[in-house]
Amino acid sequence: MSIYKELQRECYEANMQLDALKLVVYTFGNVSAVDRDKEIFAIKPSGVPYELLKPEDIVILDYDANVVEGNLRPSSDTKTHAYLYKNWDKIGGISHTHAIYSVAWAQAQLDIPIFGTTHADHLTTDIPCAPPMRDDLIEGNYEYNTGIQILDCFKEKDLSYEEVEMVLIGNHGPFTWGKNADKAVYNSKVLETIAEMAYRTKQINPDAPRLKDSLIKKHYERKHGKNAYYGQ
Repeated sequence: MSIYKELQRECYEANMQLDALKLVVYTFGNVSAVDRDKEIFAIKPSGVPYELLKPEDIVILDYDANVVEGNLRPSSDTKTHAYLYKNWDKIGGISHTHAIYSVAWAQAQLDIPIFGTTHADHLTTDIPCAPPMRDDLIEGNYEYNTGIQILDCFKEKDLSYEEVEMVLIGNHGPFTWGKNADKAVYNSKVLETIAEMAYRTKQINPDAPRLKDSLIKKHYERKHGKNAYYGQ
């Protein structure tokens, strides 16, 4: 029996959530979960249909994307996950999807504006879109360089990965993360919902204004501030 059984189970269940929440098309998506004490992470194997996926199929790797345990090839996005885990030490899980509205904004190469309180319940900024990758980086270590692309975007926009747990990659799609794999999937669904709301808002009123700062502050702080009162 694998010593990584619990981590594989966590990763497996999070990946199955992606499918259940209709955030993936066929096998276009993946979730990983990390064990910080062991300095390893688990990720979905590449191209395995969700209806065939089993917990024991989940691949275990180190932060340099070297396979520690597993007989299947890991997700093609593995090096991106590894880079984020290695550089952002408070991430517990990462999710990547090709969900329609999130990808549409990424293909438009636009940040998602903060139009409403659903958005403000989760973050106080627009959802960032990293610019498309440079040709020399595409031709190089592409998935590893996607990780660099994400970190560069956050540095350029002066964002904290602990506060903004999501990003769009220009012409590609969304990555989200959180304290564990379940939270990363939750953020993927939130991002897709906000992306659809923002798209429909722009359809109704192309000149729709950003949410007022006072409402942004109120909605974010009632869930995340020191005097938060949302929930039990």
